Parts: sequence; C-alpha cells; structure tokens
Amino acid sequence: MLIGVPAEIKNSENRVALTPAGVAELVKNGHQVLIQKGAGSGSGFEDSEYLSVGASLGNSIQEVYDRAEMILKVKEPIELEYNLVRKNQLVFTYFHFASSQALTEAMVKSGAVCIAYETVEASDGSLPLLIPMSEVAGRMAVQQGAKYLEKPLKGKGVLLGGVPGTPRGKVLILGGGIVGTQAAKMAAGLGADVTIMDIDLQRLRYLADIMPANVTTMMSSEHNIAQSIQSADLVIGAVLIPGAKAPRLIRKEMLKSMKPGTVLVDVAVDQGGCIETCRPTTHEEPTFIIDDIVHYCVANMPGAVPYTSTIALTNATLPYVIQLANKGWETACRENVGLSKGLNVVNGEIVHGAVADAFEPQLA
Repeated sequence: MLIGVPAEIKNSENRVALTPAGVAELVKNGHQVLIQKGAGSGSGFEDSEYLSVGASLGNSIQEVYDRAEMILKVKEPIELEYNLVRKNQLVFTYFHFASSQALTEAMVKSGAVCIAYETVEASDGSLPLLIPMSEVAGRMAVQQGAKYLEKPLKGKGVLLGGVPGTPRGKVLILGGGIVGTQAAKMAAGLGADVTIMDIDLQRLRYLADIMPANVTTMMSSEHNIAQSIQSADLVIGAVLIPGAKAPRLIRKEMLKSMKPGTVLVDVAVDQGGCIETCRPTTHEEPTFIIDDIVHYCVANMPGAVPYTSTIALTNATLPYVIQLANKGWETACRENVGLSKGLNVVNGEIVHGAVADAFEPQLA
C-alpha cells in the first residue's frame, strides 16, 4: 500500500503523523511511504532521515493526496484539504467530527473512509490512540495555566506552589480520566492545592489511592462545581465522551462568581468544550478574557511540544497503521473490533453513533 503523510497545515501545528522509525517499520512490511517535503521538520525530523529509511518525498500536499491510498495525519483535514480527499481513500487521523458540521459534511461528500484515532478502542474499553495526546495535554494544561496566572498575562498573580508563609494556589480539575489524572500529577508536583472531580466513584477511589496528600477527590455535581470555582485559581476542563460533544459544566453566568484573573483551560475544546464561554484558540493567540476570567482554549495543545508528541503518537498508532496497510481497512476492521470502532464515515455514510446523533438530522 502507498501511505501518504502530508504536512499539517492547521495553525501552529508542528507535529507529523509518522516518525522515521515508523516509516522503517512500514517499509519492512513491504509498503511505500510518501512524505511531503518538510513535513517532519517542525517535529525535529528532517527529510534526509525519512529518505534514509526508505521513504520517498512528495513536492506538494496535492501530490501526496493524489497518489496515496491511505492518508496518515495528526489533525483533521481543514477546509483547504476538503477537496483533496478522494472517494475510497482511507484517512486515518484525529477527526473530532461531533464538533464540526462542516468537516462532517465534507468527508461525507468526499466518499472517503474516515477512521478517527479518538474512537478506536482497546479490549478494555480504553482509547489507546487518544491516551498519548491526552497525557501530553493534561500535563501541558497545568504548565500553561501556571504561566497565564502571571499578572503580566492578566492572571491573578498566583504562584501555584506558593512559598513558605504563603497559601498554595488552588487548582480544580473537572474529569478524572487520562487528562485529569496527568493534570493532577503535574499540579500536585508543583505544590498546588488540587481538587479533582468525577462522576465515577470507583475512579475517585482509585485516584485517592494513587495521588499525594495535596490532591482531594470530590464527586462532580453542579453544586460542587459552582462552589469550588469561587476559590479556584486555575480550572481545567478535562471531560471526554468518546466521539460526542463534551458536556457543558461551567456556564457563562457562573464566571461572575469567580475571582478576576482566574484561568480556565478547556482541554475538551476540540470536542465542543466543557466550559460554555470557551471557543477554539491557537498557539499564536491562545487566550481571551470574558468577565475578567482568562480563557486558554488551544485546540491542539500537544502541537506546541511536537518532538515529544510525534514520538508518543507514532508509538500508539503504528500497530494499527500496519494492520490497515497489510490487510486493507475492511479485513483489518472485521478482525479487530476495537479498530472498527474508529470508523466514523464510510463511503458517504456516517457509521459512528455519536456522530450520527449529532448531525444526521441536519445532513439528511
């Protein structure tokens, strides 16, 4: 199979879908890999490294899409790419369809086979292709939140860990999954006073067992959230419903109860966001302010640390890429039920339940 890796053209997206090590494995399995020139440079991988392991280089994004049987990407195609996707072409990437009707309509119209990283499941029900980027985003959420708490960046002027004789900063994390767990570890490591909320009592018991003493677990409810945001310095939205829009846990009117300079980081923004006032931002313009509350809503947070993110992503995706390339998508998905759950749009039809629930009435 000829596998194409175009350069990512989304704003400030420096990741690439495949490392040279990943290319070497695909070539070893008898496949051809076409990398767009310069696609890996933002992640620290030069064209010469890809050539040395058997890849060929494409001069343009058009050439990669035109020639490849499977397109391997990091982020969803943006509008400039919609018309490049061909009928029956396999596209394997993060799609997050439920948050974008335009993207969904474009991929339905294209007739392509769209497999979304974020809905592929492991045998235990976990999301193996979402986990590595969730780990990165969870850790970055605290790193970025701590930075934007600085007064010159319109934050409260709070140091999360404090110093002897001063109070610790307060961090509230909504969601105890991969993102929330990694965020709690980072915030706790900085010395903050951390509260992590979830609706799953078993998950809270687990977190209570593994977290240090400066992390408190709490059942998530509208009342508990409304009370906790009043004293929080940093609030991290880390809620995920696979393939579907994130639930809105903080509404616009709730901002008035928060202290000016509080920072909100919505990691779920690429799934519609769990904070009502959040909208996708970029690394170039990452924040905006509403009611004196700083909002950080970058939709591709791991793109800021592309070397780490690209290696982590390839580690996770490569076994599935090899299955798809060796067997073709139909056989691979028939033999691997977890991979089949990544099927979102197939030859003009929405086949994933959460995406269908979000859009089929409008697309009918």
